[in-house]
Amino acid sequence: MIRVSLLIGLVICASPSFAQEGTQRVGVARLYPGADTAISRGLSYLAKTQDKKEGSWGGRGGNPVAETSLSLMAFMLKGHVPGRGRYGKQLENALRYLINKGQSQQGFLGSRTNHAGMYEHGLAVLALSEAWGQSRNRLLKSTLKTAVDIILGAQAKKTAGNRAGGWRYTPKPGDADLSMTVMQLVALNSAKEAGIAVPEATLQLATKYVLSCQDKASGGFNYTPNAKDPGFARTAAGVMSLIMCGQRNHRATQRGLAFLRAYPSSKFDKNFPRFHYSHYYAIQAMYQSGERHFQAWYPEIAKTILAKQNKTNGSWQGQHGQAYGTSLSILILGVPYRYLPIYQR
Repeated sequence: MIRVSLLIGLVICASPSFAQEGTQRVGVARLYPGADTAISRGLSYLAKTQDKKEGSWGGRGGNPVAETSLSLMAFMLKGHVPGRGRYGKQLENALRYLINKGQSQQGFLGSRTNHAGMYEHGLAVLALSEAWGQSRNRLLKSTLKTAVDIILGAQAKKTAGNRAGGWRYTPKPGDADLSMTVMQLVALNSAKEAGIAVPEATLQLATKYVLSCQDKASGGFNYTPNAKDPGFARTAAGVMSLIMCGQRNHRATQRGLAFLRAYPSSKFDKNFPRFHYSHYYAIQAMYQSGERHFQAWYPEIAKTILAKQNKTNGSWQGQHGQAYGTSLSILILGVPYRYLPIYQR
């Protein structure tokens, strides 16, 4: 069965979690016209381009762990499950690839040669957690548990010039940044819903770090607490992570949402910087923030994504390759499906 528990319903500090409020903020989320066909074509493209031997996407020149994790979630978004149905073989092979990666690297799922190894690791933990209960692979649980332990051990400690609570590029405690911290928060919350123990203190400290990254003047979010560079992508990530952690009504969250909504309409342009990364978080934030905001946002971004699709093979080009662009386009466009726990809030 598809796991229907909430991906991110945690209680942080004294505030009630969004899950505990028990309120669905968007009554009816309908797919944009043409979205279902576009998503089906995108999934068909991913199925055809998967490495038949390894079960991965991304190839030698890409980021195979990240692209495999995102592709796996794109299939699950529409209700496909490992080992069964039209794409069951592809999903099971993708899971096998991720599990084998963890088994061969003492639990670490990211690339050891890529500076964004912890980002890949977080995405893989998220994908494995989302697949929890769907796969018959007996190594999934032990791989996931060890991978979570690596995240817990890599949380930044307080040092000179650095605030504790976040994560950085390597699986060792050091400094931190907002983007990497958000990714690990997503992964930890999903893993907790899958039944893996995650200390409350870890999540509380991470939430404080995210709050420390907010720009006091604009309400946007900075890359690090001491930076003065609030941007759309960083704010979308920061806002969504706070909502995940039960801080939907926090003033910082509301100011961040206002920053996103007030951002110029260029945010919907097909050439907007970090397009997929930005809108992956932004669409979730709007979905959680309410009917009015989601219904104003979703048609605009859906229109752009449909226009960006390759008419010949159904793929989308992305900053880090076509599997990356295709899977994230599907994850953004397919929010109304709500098969993944992350969209069931």
